[in-house]
Amino acid sequence: MPDQLSAKDWLDQGLKTLAANGPGALKADPLAKALGVSRGSFYWHFADVAAFRTAILAYWREVSAERIIAELEAAAEHENPLLLLLRRTFSSRLALEKAVRSWATFDTEARNAVQAIDRRRIDYIEGQLKVSGLAEDVAQARAQILYWTFVGYALSDKRLPKAKQEAAYDELVRIALGN
Repeated sequence: MPDQLSAKDWLDQGLKTLAANGPGALKADPLAKALGVSRGSFYWHFADVAAFRTAILAYWREVSAERIIAELEAAAEHENPLLLLLRRTFSSRLALEKAVRSWATFDTEARNAVQAIDRRRIDYIEGQLKVSGLAEDVAQARAQILYWTFVGYALSDKRLPKAKQEAAYDELVRIALGN
């Protein structure tokens, strides 16, 4: 890679590093080595490691919530966004989600970021359930249950075989959208 990296290049590498090695690996030297450049490029874009970590949390929200919601909304003409979200979520590897949630157990800034993204995601799910015709109180409860299911899935180390995963997905859809 050339020495002229963008902030996004550093953030992309930061998310990969965070998912693979946790927040302790978010340091200028190891990131620069992974990108094949000097630390100077890092400090061109970020005042210090703390500023980089703040930027990583904002970028995580962009990548893991805002972009996904925008993609779902763009596809809404052709498919139910909630069904797309469930299929996408429960067929993904969620190492980054797990890493950020682990980070949030001991870091206030990460905890605040997780709480904000949780609220954003739950609100989105609740809105989609309301659009599907559920009453507000039912939509709120089911959104919370679906989100708890997602968090449990994200934190789980055991993946289901494809057939069992499909059966669990089908049941989750039935539970979520059943009237």
